Amino acid sequence: MSLRVYNTLSRTKEDFQTVEPGKVGMYLCGPTVYKPAHIGHMVGPVIFDTIKRYLTYLGYDVSFVINITDVDDKLIVRANENGTTVEALAAEMTQDYFDNLATMGVDSVDRFPYATEHIQEMLDMIADLIAKDAAYPLEGDVYFAVDADDDYGKLSGRNVDETMAGTRVEANDRKRNPADFALWKKSKPGEPAWDSPWGPGRPGWHIECSAMSMKYLGQTLDIHGGGLDLMFPHHENELAQSETCTGKPFARYWLHNGLMQASGSPGKVGGGHDRHGDVADQAAQEANKLAGSKGAASVKELFAVHQPETVRFFLLATHYRSPIDFSDERIAETGKGLEGFYRLFDTYERITGQSFYELAPPDQRESATELSGGPGELFEELSHLRTRFWEAMDDDFNTGGAIGTLFEMRKAINGFISGKKLDAGSADSEANAALTTAMTALKELTNLLGVFIKPLEKLGGAGDDEFAAALMELILEIRAEARSSKNWTVADKIRDKLAELKVVVEDRPDGVDWTRQ
Repeated sequence: MSLRVYNTLSRTKEDFQTVEPGKVGMYLCGPTVYKPAHIGHMVGPVIFDTIKRYLTYLGYDVSFVINITDVDDKLIVRANENGTTVEALAAEMTQDYFDNLATMGVDSVDRFPYATEHIQEMLDMIADLIAKDAAYPLEGDVYFAVDADDDYGKLSGRNVDETMAGTRVEANDRKRNPADFALWKKSKPGEPAWDSPWGPGRPGWHIECSAMSMKYLGQTLDIHGGGLDLMFPHHENELAQSETCTGKPFARYWLHNGLMQASGSPGKVGGGHDRHGDVADQAAQEANKLAGSKGAASVKELFAVHQPETVRFFLLATHYRSPIDFSDERIAETGKGLEGFYRLFDTYERITGQSFYELAPPDQRESATELSGGPGELFEELSHLRTRFWEAMDDDFNTGGAIGTLFEMRKAINGFISGKKLDAGSADSEANAALTTAMTALKELTNLLGVFIKPLEKLGGAGDDEFAAALMELILEIRAEARSSKNWTVADKIRDKLAELKVVVEDRPDGVDWTRQ
């Protein structure tokens, strides 16, 4: 098996070959920090965090960078509306973003460069472009001349005449070409400003990412990622200014993730998601994109209702290039599907006295969990499923296909437990050892998706958890007394009413357990 990735630039899947053997430089466009993060802001980080986990598993040394845009027109407007400074607002919203990344289990990012800390790198790049006659000063601004790039539009497939639609540059009828975009903007009184050879101002949106990505990852990146909505104009302009400046390819592989949209939006890809996002799909996805301006709740509001692990699993259940149909109901369905894994983890701990979360599987594919010997039928099936997991991930990081194999592995392990009667107190040490091997193989793969890393933290306050536990203990005690006296009507009524409240009661040989769905 060899890794193949879909490159937006070529519109094809290509064998993955890095600039420097064994190393990967990966850049993801980060947020403009002017308001609290919503679920759409988590899509890219979760996807590319997973991609880094898998590349590391394959043996690559990966450097992962996400930028922070802490100076921008939107920041200036929002700071004025809130009666605060751009610096204070950016600091507050950046911390909100970091907090949410941590809660979502995104912990593989190596560097978060801030735009305001890299002004000199941007000035140097702008000066170089001016020297090449690829950029020109104009009334305190500096513009990139798109005519200086012979293949401008090669990423998005648009020609120069089409480039004005949806751009984020200020109009200036004295520009050489209406499609020319700002590298440097003259600041108005009271706005953040830095000295430059062209007068006080601030950087344009696109130059920030070019300067910061190349500083930390070199003039040619291995992977440049971002949402499909950024392909044009942002990524197109990044590519043009960067390659014009260096004369080298800016990125080997452009990976664009599909956008979050409200479930049921026109143009959505539903069901099996057998059509992935592409250039032709960009306009439809952008039209239906779920964003803060369309009422998307903050991530912290979402976490008050759904487990962060459930949300991460939900985002990865769709191929990264497909749009994601968002709804509370869909996330709740995902959470219900995960309950079977949590029950398996509890069963494993009851049988062996070991916690699934404390298992330490190999972190490299070349030293994968040994699945030979032992119970041949189980290990043979798990080995086959693990190979299918690898094949899915090697096929353009198909996390949706990989996740499907996890459910099959769970079914196979549960069948082994049932067949050996391990949950009924069987003292079969050989079978218990095989179970641990099977669970280790499962954890080896779930680690790659960043799920089931640690036990869940209960939603709500600790006081609520303690009260619920005490109340359930009382209810189950009453039910046990009813069963003991053969009062099946009362016992069954308690069980059925609890089921209506999404509380599952499980009667086992060694006692009664309950879980909330």
